[in-house]
Amino acid sequence: MGIVLGVNQYGKAEVRLVHVDRTAPRHVLTDLNISTHLRGAFDATYLTGDNASVLATDTQKNTVYAFARKFGVGTPEDFAIRLGRHFVESQEPVKGAQIEIDQLPWDHLDDHSFARPGGERRTTSVTFDGDQVWVVSGLTDLVVLKTTGSEFHGFPRDEYTTLPETTDRILATSVTARWRYSSADLAFGEIYPAIRAVLLETFSATHSLALQQTLYAMGRAVLEKFGEVAEVRLSMPNKHHYLADLSPFGLDNPNEVFIAGDRPYGLIEGQVLREEAPDAGPAWQFVPGFA
Repeated sequence: MGIVLGVNQYGKAEVRLVHVDRTAPRHVLTDLNISTHLRGAFDATYLTGDNASVLATDTQKNTVYAFARKFGVGTPEDFAIRLGRHFVESQEPVKGAQIEIDQLPWDHLDDHSFARPGGERRTTSVTFDGDQVWVVSGLTDLVVLKTTGSEFHGFPRDEYTTLPETTDRILATSVTARWRYSSADLAFGEIYPAIRAVLLETFSATHSLALQQTLYAMGRAVLEKFGEVAEVRLSMPNKHHYLADLSPFGLDNPNEVFIAGDRPYGLIEGQVLREEAPDAGPAWQFVPGFA
């Protein structure tokens, strides 16, 4: 029985880049967490330790900072495409690259002061395979909640079932959404906030009989409105809120007082895609949680 080296990649993980655009009185602050991954003719370094084809991960880190100074940053997608193309075109052993970027949001307080809101992050993963490129963008840790308009009933019951049915509950989740674009030549700065808005609008407007139904409605709404998107993948944990039992204190509880559960939690995940969507190739390979 033979032993061979399988799929592999290497790179620099979580390069922290903060870029300040001072070209206007109102400064633009861009805060990114960038990971670079290279794929190609690297068998020798794994099998024998020969590093002749290995572009050092420190060099990859330095390229991130140098490119931010030389070209600015722009959208995470544009910056990732610029980096990935550079690695593939400038290093002969590199046959493919994957650049992953999380953007941390900052809100303006004035022209040059900022405050960071909640834990939500914008994400992108750009994959190069030769001269082909795939762009997967999205968001993570977008916490949403609705106080009504959510039900859960009609599920099977057996000897281990204790969950009561409900026609009015709090529905809360932390949305991780990633969508694959059909092209790498798009106005990413315009389309991202528009897709985010559709996700939020659909969550709010959908009368939910199950979190699964809400997930599908959100993905479908994005595909219906944005022809540039080939597929949407969502991961939505059910952040349970349990009605507090106030009867020991002689009090009723008409859906007003809840206990916010931490764990365990239901985890709902799904993919919504066009039947005619172009092939995903390696776009999802090594994408955390969505491979």
